[in-house]
Amino acid sequence: MSYYARTPKELSQNAVKFWPRELMDREVAASIIPLLIKTQDKFIGLLDISDARPDAWKDTLRNSKELAANLFLKHLMVLSDISGERLRRLNFSKMFPEGSMTYIWQEQSYTYPFQEITRRTRISNATLFVHGKSLITAHELDGKMEDVIMLILYGQAALDEMAAEEALPDEIRAKCMIGSLIGKSDELRKFVKERYIWVSRITGGATANAMGQMAQNYVLETLQQALPEWRFNRDGTIPGISHNQGKTETHFDVIARSQLDKYVAIEVCFQVTTNSVIERKAGQAEARANMLRSAGHRIAYVIDGAGNFERAAALRTICNNSDCTVAFSQNEIQRLIQFLTESNQSYAEV
Repeated sequence: MSYYARTPKELSQNAVKFWPRELMDREVAASIIPLLIKTQDKFIGLLDISDARPDAWKDTLRNSKELAANLFLKHLMVLSDISGERLRRLNFSKMFPEGSMTYIWQEQSYTYPFQEITRRTRISNATLFVHGKSLITAHELDGKMEDVIMLILYGQAALDEMAAEEALPDEIRAKCMIGSLIGKSDELRKFVKERYIWVSRITGGATANAMGQMAQNYVLETLQQALPEWRFNRDGTIPGISHNQGKTETHFDVIARSQLDKYVAIEVCFQVTTNSVIERKAGQAEARANMLRSAGHRIAYVIDGAGNFERAAALRTICNNSDCTVAFSQNEIQRLIQFLTESNQSYAEV
């Protein structure tokens, strides 16, 4: 194999295998699940040792270096399936007319005085700092966040207020039970782990698709910065390249067009968990390579992710039908940039 067209073994030796920090930071705005999965053990540990009193979690949270208050709250909201937008529609001043919540914890009665939410203050994912990019920045605990945390932890155990004009909706009350698991290590861990398995299944497809799109964008942006004289397009086509006798042009993840009007099609596939994307690309690889080469163009692949390396046959097919195959690290993308540069030089010399 040439310097650029490598074997699966060579590719694997240079792969990053799991989502790099560059993509994880971008992905937070689209889906927070990977960050929650990463910090779930810290979350479990924090609650597990906060069993001295019902608000002991505040002291533990204050001393935590990895769990900011808004991230801790986001864990609770995802686990309880209660969003800021749902809370926004509740009239807490009518549900808790005394401005406090009396609840039972470990067979004792406690009263928590609300600081803000019974004052008709605005509640939303944004004002709680749990929406998208807000979670990239750590926010200290404030009164509004503390109110919502205490509600989610102990709302199910709240005593009915006789003077209340409205009751806490049953569907909300039933979900506000996580505080009952504090001090019960095995039950707490089981609840959190099983809940995140369920959440991951629900969001997994969307998250994988979003991360795949971000991988393509990252490659595109890196190439644009390195080769400003080239023209790049996402989900682009090449004139005259069609897989159905000219009826429709074939789409590629990224199209690179040189100053000499020569093209390099770039396919990007990053899969941490194994799925059919690489199989589809492998099934198209030989035909695409033949079409492009016969027209004087070339094709390159950016392939990475632990899941892709489990599909040995598909990966081998792609490598055998690629003019340049690289992984996702900065050094590997630099190799792709070098391939594009040398390709353009070879066109100029013809």
